[in-house]
Amino acid sequence: MAAHLQSAWMIALTAALYLAARHVYLRRPHPLRNIVIWSAAVLIAFLVACDIPYSDYVPAKNIMTAPLGPATVGLAVPLYRYRKLLRSYGAAIIVSVAAGTLLSMILSGLICKYAGLSWDIVVSMTPKGASIPFAVEIARVYDGIPALSAAFVAATGTCMGPLGVVLLTWARISNPVARGLALGTVAHAQGVALSLEENPQQGAMAGLAMILAGIMTAGLAPPVFRLLQNV
Repeated sequence: MAAHLQSAWMIALTAALYLAARHVYLRRPHPLRNIVIWSAAVLIAFLVACDIPYSDYVPAKNIMTAPLGPATVGLAVPLYRYRKLLRSYGAAIIVSVAAGTLLSMILSGLICKYAGLSWDIVVSMTPKGASIPFAVEIARVYDGIPALSAAFVAATGTCMGPLGVVLLTWARISNPVARGLALGTVAHAQGVALSLEENPQQGAMAGLAMILAGIMTAGLAPPVFRLLQNV
């Protein structure tokens, strides 16, 4: 019973911090006021200040992340709504997501390898551009560290989402298809969330990019890891 109560209040705390960060963001929207970054930062500070180990938070985390699978499947709704647009940009979508995915994997792997990090960390870092379910399985299959891979994915989405919005706006890229594909490829779920806030069409493109990036990361993993081992 005590464990259930602990999970319940941690879920309540997490939800309260998220809603507070969301309230601040909606009052004065700005990419750097990212809801996930600020709510997570305050939550981490609270756990550290109260000397609560992460292992005590894990049961609550598992409950909150359980709907991720159905939520990912739910992305099919906007994809279906904009299916004509997908047919129109089919080739451009595949080429752009494939190029972004491949570049992300190779650069991540090379940075880790030439920084002198061990091979299991290289493997864990390389699929950071995919969503967590894909990255964790890739790390597991190729002798990486699944938990570390999940952390890299979360950090990538949290940082690259707001940064991507700023860079795309700075570069004056306003086309919703281009913005959605870019954010979905580099920032997966965070990119989808930010894209949906801007435009439903952009959100659909970001969702498609996230799914394709995960599939392509899994398919490109064998040749990319062989390349990294030989350079």
